[in-house]
Amino acid sequence: MISRFDDHFDYRLQVMNLRAARQQVLATNIANADTPNYKARDIDFAAQLKRIQTGEGGFSIARTHGAHLAPKGAGAGNFALKYRDVVQPSIDGNTVDTNVEMGRFTENAIRYQADIAFMQSRVSGLQRAISGQ
Repeated sequence: MISRFDDHFDYRLQVMNLRAARQQVLATNIANADTPNYKARDIDFAAQLKRIQTGEGGFSIARTHGAHLAPKGAGAGNFALKYRDVVQPSIDGNTVDTNVEMGRFTENAIRYQADIAFMQSRVSGLQRAISGQ
């Protein structure tokens, strides 16, 4: 029975993990808008989502050094970051366009909130079904 609940929520949780990881990457780009030679990066969301749908692209955390703590759960670690195409090159080699990054950050945040609302409606639907309403 528990595995059915896991199956019911697993895909949406993977999507939310991907959105959270993308939010971190976009925030890093914004934070480095004035860093010389910083190259803006992003996650190819569509490609990663396709990997998740086919079962080959779930998230995992790997220990890369013996002193690292052992992973305890799902994380956002096995996706490839891609460099962003330069919209307007700068003299110092930085490829961050703050307007583009803020737009993508906001869009991703809104989609994350929509995913949360979707999960909440699923949970409340299951609660109503369990209680017989």
